[in-house]
Amino acid sequence: MDNNQNNKQINIELTPEMAGGIYSNLAVITHSQSEFIVDFVQMMPGIPKPKVASRIVMTPEHAKRLLMALHDNISKYESENGEIKLRKQGMTIAPLGEA
Repeated sequence: MDNNQNNKQINIELTPEMAGGIYSNLAVITHSQSEFIVDFVQMMPGIPKPKVASRIVMTPEHAKRLLMALHDNISKYESENGEIKLRKQGMTIAPLGEA
């Protein structure tokens, strides 16, 4: 990449509808050879069938970039606020009924 490509800024629009975000307390990740699919789910007490709040489909390269960006941001967060404690070590998703 030359310097001109590195210095380009992306003008991203955040609509009022998206500005509030979507709450998710569970992510289900699957992949094929050509893409990663992340389903963000809302699991709420008393609701027997959680619903997918948002689905994101990305290339393997972008999935790895997301992983790196999350790692960087978590490291920064923990250096300012202390370690994020996980309730169940080694679990990637909580079983239904646990949060």
